[in-house]
Amino acid sequence: MTVTVRDADGAGRFEAWSDGTLAGFAEYLRSDGLVVYPHTVVEPAYEGQGVGGALARAALDDARARGLAVLATCPFIKGWMLRHPEYVDLAYENRSRVSD
Repeated sequence: MTVTVRDADGAGRFEAWSDGTLAGFAEYLRSDGLVVYPHTVVEPAYEGQGVGGALARAALDDARARGLAVLATCPFIKGWMLRHPEYVDLAYENRSRVSD
């Protein structure tokens, strides 16, 4: 199975396609300096076939290319980052020094 991932910018998500069929997507919200990945969906017929990983890699590679920190509120993207230490440097860190 060949999976192609593309940025559906107008929809605010990366889409994974296999043989003309939408296999999954990873939603995003971009702002200056930050991208949030709130939700990832892989269609049941494509689970366990690397679709989620392809989405995560494409989304994170895009964030790196744009110089964006990543706030992964999606458990799948967050877990994928932790299992792939080459992407951990992208994780958003709150640097606020505010205290009560």
